[in-house]
Amino acid sequence: MKIVILIPTYNEAISIVELLRKIEEFRLAKSLDFDVLVIDDNSPDGTADIVQGLHIPWVNLLRRPKKDGLGAAYRAGFAKVLATNKYSHVITMDADGSHRVKDLEKMMAAIGRNYDEELIVLGTRWMAGGSVENWPKSRQWLSKSGTAYAKFALGINLNDLTGGFRIYSASLLRTLKLNEMSATGYCYQIEMALAAHLAGARSVEVPITFVERINGVSKMSRAIVVEALIQTTIWGLSRRFRPNADKLHYVK
Repeated sequence: MKIVILIPTYNEAISIVELLRKIEEFRLAKSLDFDVLVIDDNSPDGTADIVQGLHIPWVNLLRRPKKDGLGAAYRAGFAKVLATNKYSHVITMDADGSHRVKDLEKMMAAIGRNYDEELIVLGTRWMAGGSVENWPKSRQWLSKSGTAYAKFALGINLNDLTGGFRIYSASLLRTLKLNEMSATGYCYQIEMALAAHLAGARSVEVPITFVERINGVSKMSRAIVVEALIQTTIWGLSRRFRPNADKLHYVK
């Protein structure tokens, strides 16, 4: 098993240094060998230059020309790591520290021993053992209701469809038509869960603690929420009236 962690960044000059320090401590403490790919969307605060200046041998950098959305950043990252044929699994996590490095151990343990299996592991806030810290009740309600609606609309029995702390097996990613996906904001997380479901991947949920960021500015906006609501409704209707076409759109 060989793992790579994808971390998209935009103006995360402070947070990314702290995160990479914690990941390095985790690698040493657990005697693990994995890589990190930071995907930077031309951050004005020099995030990419800071990462490059750290000279960490297991950290690679993908510079993108402009801010183009979370989904586009991850798809570019997937394309880069899959082209190497080096990795069996790809982890996605936020740069702002909201995904705890200490939760990586149980996330990785959920992979099991069948490394060629089509698999998605979801770090889940809304299940027994999962939690959030420093979120107001309104934000919790938005996240819970968003997942509840997506579960109903798409017919997917998972408890955190908008969370971004995940593991995808490379074999799953290779079965998907990643270049035909279009979601940009956090709606991208729902689209990937739907695609994995249509591909027949095994799904594992792992309880995590999500911690609201301390440094920087949240990327959440009203436009992202509206995009997710509209797109999920469209996908849900497609699932009901054109199920085979929906699958063909995502699975090779």
